[in-house]
Amino acid sequence: MLTKMLHIPTADGQSDAYAAFPDGGGRYPGVLMYADGFGIRPVLREMARELAGHGYYVLVPNFFYRHGPAPVIALPEYIGEEVRSAVFAQLMPLIQAHTAERVLSDAEAYLGFLAAQPEVGAGPVAVTGYCIGGLLAVRTAAAHPGRVAAVAAFHGPVGADGPDTLAKLTAQVHFGHAESDLTPAALSELNQALDAAGVDYTSEIYPGTVHGFTMSDTDAFNPSALQRHWDRLLPLLDRTLANS
Repeated sequence: MLTKMLHIPTADGQSDAYAAFPDGGGRYPGVLMYADGFGIRPVLREMARELAGHGYYVLVPNFFYRHGPAPVIALPEYIGEEVRSAVFAQLMPLIQAHTAERVLSDAEAYLGFLAAQPEVGAGPVAVTGYCIGGLLAVRTAAAHPGRVAAVAAFHGPVGADGPDTLAKLTAQVHFGHAESDLTPAALSELNQALDAAGVDYTSEIYPGTVHGFTMSDTDAFNPSALQRHWDRLLPLLDRTLANS
């Protein structure tokens, strides 16, 4: 396994990023992985390496780079409930400043960077995201229907932009929702919008979960739900990126 810390030129500067990919010397399908609001840290690097081990070039950008390199704010090794509110108080202004326009401008840079890497195959890519990164993944996939073959989002506000954005998705989709984030009625409404748009998707509430269930450095972590996430994500990527 090879890993790199990178700097990606963007319209507003340079985004630092973490990349992981197999060391076999070949070309691999690209996956753009958006972190949760806490950003690039050991657990995200671990998840990127895990995914790369299945034969992918995984790029994790610091989408808060306008405010500094990752970690943009000081993070404890374990983000427990006793510190979570204080951490989010620092993060919320950064999240609010990360407008849809900034997301799409950066996505163009990230996808262009992936396409230019000698280790990345010439085919379409996938985009994954966690928490706020799930919304970024949806926006990226909707804006680049010819370049993104799969999008997966976990415990993220995927419907925040409304049905018009969902209607632009041509990628195959998996949404894994936290039980604490989405009621069955809200899930039904979201899935009806996906049906109306003709999206090829799966969208489900992971039982017994709270927001952030994939992140092992938080109290929200649910090991069985993390495994369910891999059980959904890996077949999706295998189906859509096999020839990339």
